[in-house]
Amino acid sequence: MTNFLINETVLKNIDEYVELYTAKVNNKEEMIKNTYALNELLHKYGIHERLRSQFVGTCLLALKHGLVYQIPTNKIDGAWKSKEEIQKEEENKRVVNIQIRQGIKAKLENLLKDNSDKDAKIKLLNENILESQDIRNLDAENFKHILEFIENKILPYINDKSTAGQDLLNLFFVTFNKYIGKSDRNQAFTPDHITDFMVKITGVNKNTVVLDPCCGTGAFLVRAMTQALEDCSTKDEQENVKRSKIYGIEYDENIYGLATTNMLIHGNNNPIIKQGSCFDFKDWIKEINPDVILMNPPYNAQRKHLPKDYTDTWNINQKEDPTKGLYFVKYIADIINEIGKQAKLAVLLPVACAIGTSKEITNLKKELLKDNTLDAVFTLPDEIFYPGASVNACCMVFTLGKKHSDPSNPKTFFGYYKEDGFRKKKNLGRVEQINNKTGKSMWVEIEEKWINLYTNRESVDGLSAVHKVTGDDEWLCEAYMKTDYSKLTDDDFQQTLNDYISYLVKEGHIYEAYEYIKKYIKNFE
Repeated sequence: MTNFLINETVLKNIDEYVELYTAKVNNKEEMIKNTYALNELLHKYGIHERLRSQFVGTCLLALKHGLVYQIPTNKIDGAWKSKEEIQKEEENKRVVNIQIRQGIKAKLENLLKDNSDKDAKIKLLNENILESQDIRNLDAENFKHILEFIENKILPYINDKSTAGQDLLNLFFVTFNKYIGKSDRNQAFTPDHITDFMVKITGVNKNTVVLDPCCGTGAFLVRAMTQALEDCSTKDEQENVKRSKIYGIEYDENIYGLATTNMLIHGNNNPIIKQGSCFDFKDWIKEINPDVILMNPPYNAQRKHLPKDYTDTWNINQKEDPTKGLYFVKYIADIINEIGKQAKLAVLLPVACAIGTSKEITNLKKELLKDNTLDAVFTLPDEIFYPGASVNACCMVFTLGKKHSDPSNPKTFFGYYKEDGFRKKKNLGRVEQINNKTGKSMWVEIEEKWINLYTNRESVDGLSAVHKVTGDDEWLCEAYMKTDYSKLTDDDFQQTLNDYISYLVKEGHIYEAYEYIKKYIKNFE
């Protein structure tokens, strides 16, 4: 049977076809299960949560490029060992640990040999991971056990030569990052399917220059690169995408290291990611001249994360950004307007930014619309970042460099996109569901519907609306869409009541919640 590549327009070389038709099989369910088991193994061997993602990513990268780690430990046999023999055996193990770490470092150095920031990146990965106490003290046999597990239980399921493989590898990082979330509930790592949706609606292709000024682990960068590579016809075009189209900035040096590793694993040996605050890279952002900005800024940024001229305007008791991340959007929008071009910006923000729950947010919304257009806002599923941050989020899409008041602008599209086909599952986060009738991913079908509604700007009761808005208005679909009452059930009613009571308790209104429950019970007696 002949397998045709429908969209092919240019003949590939033989190596590319070999990679395409001999690729490894992807298995998301097995991958998630094995990743969870690996986390338990790391816990058993004393690797701290904050190290796990970067450590595993670094090991995976080295193994992918041929790391040799089966080094004999010269174990001394015998039921009874002298003190000298025990010391010799411990020294052998220490030497093996050093040899493995040196091998990993050598692989990283070779991969980054052409990178302009090679020394800084190697130093960061070496000091923060390979030279960390947990890794230095890791028993040699346990170290080899971890590497064997990664090589046999993780690597076989990763195929970075196909789109599916790219998605699966990013899933690996998101799965591990959820464990970091236990110790920092403010970390909102973007799920892979949401990055995919945002990259598609902004139209990223092989010619698009993409920037993520708060790139975190590199989820947007990886997904944007994947879509751009899909649009390429030749290997030269692919190399051009990797070399000159994907840019990132990350403040946290540990997460920056993870983003670098993520891009390396995805085949980009020269990741262009800067470490530091995006507010210090204004000239660099102008230089790269982005066409699409994808971002998920910090929602509770502290004073040290933001420019002094902005934090000086805060109330003296204000500890965190009162705009909940919207200030980052305005900063990037202003840079694009200074360049004098139009660009697309898609950003994840708390629903509070769309509502305008403070004067700071409302004022910034109005400022944004003076020179930019609010193209769309999508209300996303509850707990989209579970098990990390618990905030309810929305995705806003702006056309930068075009006034919202421009008469040629269509009305803003609003999507009530609360159902994405994922369900919470213990220890695994939100897991993709399969349609029992079609055997296909529910998300694939849902995403197609989401995109079509947005592209055609359709109003569907209970799902979408189009409306002309200003900075004073709510930027949420719930304010403008019509409710499809025929689809409401008793369970929907009960869930709404439960959500309201949970909200009262969460906000500390215990007495009000108690009175509400009493009233609710009395009405149904």
